Amino acid sequence: MNGVILDANSLGEDEVDLSPVTDLLDEWQVYGTSTPEETVERVRDATVVLSNKILLGTEAFYAARELRLISVMATGTNNINLDAARAANITVCNAVAYATPSVVQHTISLMLALATNLPSYIRDVKAGAWQKAPTFCLLDHPISELSGKTLGIVGFGELGSAVASVAKSFGMKILIAQKTENEDPRPNRAPFDEVIGEADYLSLHCPLTPKTENLINLSSLSKMKPSAFLINTARGGLVNASDLLQALSSKLIAGAAVDVLETEPPPEHDLLTNTSLDNLIVTPHNAWGALESRQRLVQQMADNIQAFLSGKPVRIVSS
Repeated sequence: MNGVILDANSLGEDEVDLSPVTDLLDEWQVYGTSTPEETVERVRDATVVLSNKILLGTEAFYAARELRLISVMATGTNNINLDAARAANITVCNAVAYATPSVVQHTISLMLALATNLPSYIRDVKAGAWQKAPTFCLLDHPISELSGKTLGIVGFGELGSAVASVAKSFGMKILIAQKTENEDPRPNRAPFDEVIGEADYLSLHCPLTPKTENLINLSSLSKMKPSAFLINTARGGLVNASDLLQALSSKLIAGAAVDVLETEPPPEHDLLTNTSLDNLIVTPHNAWGALESRQRLVQQMADNIQAFLSGKPVRIVSS
């Protein structure tokens, strides 16, 4: 049996150990990334394929007559044509909960950076402002505590609940957006509009669906406090970038920090990466990227392969 990894560079190019995967099967071909044309050729003789974001569909499946398992190196599987995979009798598995600690600490780090105006103070020190200060410290940008503030959470699954747990240790109050307006009220839950209106920090952890696309737009941003901050470590499409830029420019909200954009990598003309606004932090979709998280991902890929070979596949998305 032969295996192919189509985009190993998505795991980084440092100390990630692929041996839990590559020690399995007879032979492995590992590629940093793959174009659509290369993909069709590279999967042709494969029994098992690992892909993070490389698209796999009918053309590849027609060429890959031996392909039996696709293990997606992520939770989302929108890069796989699941209907075509099912028709070709190909099992598709994914990974789950491998990056929770990494995403949680990144989310909290972004909240802290916003609360302390950290980027502005770093920039000031590098520009020599502290060296020229008349007193021992700089207090030119607002600093606030997380303690006593309300954290609104949209999406209370694995990540949302883990972020809430850490936020509580800072003394924050937690308010969770209900999935639907008619949901039976539970402790610390409220309708979406109420949550965004009361939140000092609004953190997104919900999936991107037709219902949640552009969930954060000018209408919802206008319901937030002028002192509120938005954090998005979920999916770029949840936030209307143009509306967010307008809200930040007009100080409709105090600031935002995003780790995800609608198109990744972003084009050169991307709105959020080409602004000089001081109240916006953009990180390059690396909230998940702690080495420990990436190594857990590799181990889950190995577990998926071993389970499939034993006839008891796990984490099945489609079969």
